[in-house]
Amino acid sequence: MAVTLFGSKQRTKSSVSVGFTLFIMFKNVLLIGKPPTSSGEQSGSTKRALADVSQALSGMGYSVVTSDIATLKPSQIDLAVVVGGDGTMLAAARQLATLDVPVIGINQGRLGFITDIALDNFEHTLAPMLQGSFVTEQRHLLHGEVLRADKSIFSAIAMNDVVVNRGATAGMVELSIQVDGKFVAKQRADGLIVATPTGSTAYALSAGGSLLHPGVMGWILVPIAPHNLSNRPIVLADSCEIEIELLSDRDASVNFDMQSLTSLQVGDRIVVKRAKHAAQFLHPLGWNYFDSLRHKLHWNES
Repeated sequence: MAVTLFGSKQRTKSSVSVGFTLFIMFKNVLLIGKPPTSSGEQSGSTKRALADVSQALSGMGYSVVTSDIATLKPSQIDLAVVVGGDGTMLAAARQLATLDVPVIGINQGRLGFITDIALDNFEHTLAPMLQGSFVTEQRHLLHGEVLRADKSIFSAIAMNDVVVNRGATAGMVELSIQVDGKFVAKQRADGLIVATPTGSTAYALSAGGSLLHPGVMGWILVPIAPHNLSNRPIVLADSCEIEIELLSDRDASVNFDMQSLTSLQVGDRIVVKRAKHAAQFLHPLGWNYFDSLRHKLHWNES
């Protein structure tokens, strides 16, 4: 994590790096909202929120871009502002990571672990950030590939997790797990989660996994309802390569951030490793991961 103040210096602890410059780095700001509903239309609340943020950005002198991310080049945008929940941010951050574009999240969802600016007071928080006062944070992504007879049939990146799941009406799946080519175990379970620190507050948490601080360079491997209760979550270095082989066919599938998936057959291998790109988040000055956990998870409530 690094604190970056544009136009002023700040004292920080030795573990935090400080950047300093005399110009504003943002000009073209990509504005992203919740995707349309099944009817093909964005909800009224989303339209209003996007209109409010767009008006605020324009009023502060920024050029607002609303094009689809897939059509843009890195030189066309300096920053992205995502208005929505964590699902909206996940989808956007995966694409923005490949463009090396930083992102700010305005929360229009429920929990908002990675969209940390409140919508009802966004201008007060957003304005100084756009002027250069923010905390930067890098989050690594997973790259997953499905191999069938040693040929790649599907690949995707994930910011939260790669999940192997049994079918809705099937029994447990049996999986063989290797890490860096070394056999770890065979597991019979409802599935298996490979989660990033970002994803450790999502499905992995509900399956009994530990929280991983974003500064931890690691993944967590979490079995879902394992048959053998000694199969526990394990934290691995994010430099390792994880291979999961499907040994029994239970209508199993693998999904990436719950937003893309493919069906599996016996013998298929899912290879998971760190993606080439990382997402860059900008937070308000004073942002603290533990404050976020305490607020979102309702710790210390009386």
